[in-house]
Amino acid sequence: MTDDEARHKAKMEKRKAVQDAEVASKTITEKGLLIVNTGPGKGKSTAAFGLIMRALGHGWRVGVVQFIKGAWSTGERKALERFDDLVSWKSMGEGFTWETQDRARDVAAAGRAWDAAKDMLADPGMRLVVLDELNIALRYDYLDLTEVVATLRARRPDLHVIVTGRNAKPEMIEAADLVTEMTLVKHHFAAGVKAQEGIEF
Repeated sequence: MTDDEARHKAKMEKRKAVQDAEVASKTITEKGLLIVNTGPGKGKSTAAFGLIMRALGHGWRVGVVQFIKGAWSTGERKALERFDDLVSWKSMGEGFTWETQDRARDVAAAGRAWDAAKDMLADPGMRLVVLDELNIALRYDYLDLTEVVATLRARRPDLHVIVTGRNAKPEMIEAADLVTEMTLVKHHFAAGVKAQEGIEF
């Protein structure tokens, strides 16, 4: 063994000891998480759908409620329809707010979506529920923030929930177990590239 290899081996042994001690210090083996994907960068919903694929690999039942993007035919929806025995999908939105231009209509659509979300949250067979773009509905005050956060806090202990959308409210962030902020470094849209099938939808 060379000196460099020996140094590397010793360094990794120390690193493993630290890592093992860190893992051993954690005592909670299972807990339903409230996960929030927010921020101005691309990938919030994409990350949630990736976690759905992981859950399906373990045979979990999964629910999805889309609060805004309901009018789009997306690749993720088409793919997950193949798991119709495990996935319940509700596209309840009518498009982005600048498309509908009708606040009363948007508030009504968000209310219907929240009712569908509460049904999924109450379903004892669900293991994971994705509330896609819920943060947008809350940002525009289409739903009562206090009620939404209280309902999510009161979910059963083994239920995982993912909330997506930029501009997550501080109350949502405070209630969450895991918050990831997608930061925008560079986006092809700024260079004139429109949304593409298979990439954006």
